[in-house]
Amino acid sequence: MNAADVMTSPPVSVLPGTAVREAAAVIGDRGFYALPVVDEENRVVGIVSGADLLLAGTVPETADGPVSRIMREQVISAPITATPAELTATMLSKRLRCLPIVTEGHVLVGVVSRSDLLRVLTPADAVLAARVETVLRAYHRDPQWMVAVDDGEVRVAGRFLDDAERRVIEALVRTVPGVRTSVVAS
Repeated sequence: MNAADVMTSPPVSVLPGTAVREAAAVIGDRGFYALPVVDEENRVVGIVSGADLLLAGTVPETADGPVSRIMREQVISAPITATPAELTATMLSKRLRCLPIVTEGHVLVGVVSRSDLLRVLTPADAVLAARVETVLRAYHRDPQWMVAVDDGEVRVAGRFLDDAERRVIEALVRTVPGVRTSVVAS
């Protein structure tokens, strides 16, 4: 597995001449942390973060200007061959929330975010168990049940007030996407 298997592609990027307000709208609408800035050949020439855009938007001279005025030209990127472990190490050591993925010629081919890596590095059963636990906490603020998941099969064990509550818990567990089967037992 490498960056190509993890990254979001095609990537969203802006040109150096893109207006700061327009770039801010893209970040705001899409929920991104940053946008790569590319030239006409799609080579990475800079990056602009949401924080950069917020600061620029407060000053009329920069708010109406191009992204090239505020972008950072020193861009940390990763090759498409980087492994998830390498991507994680780079992002954590450099405190990055997203990382442009490039070819040898610095052509942008994708972007990896922390959430992209979490999806890949977190076992599906652990994610499913967390989702089930969230549903159970919504039902009862302090649930007294243990949740175990094995290959999509969810097992909830613990004490129930009565059989009706056990059936409610079983029905709630079945509403969680990804649950193949469920067993709720005392």
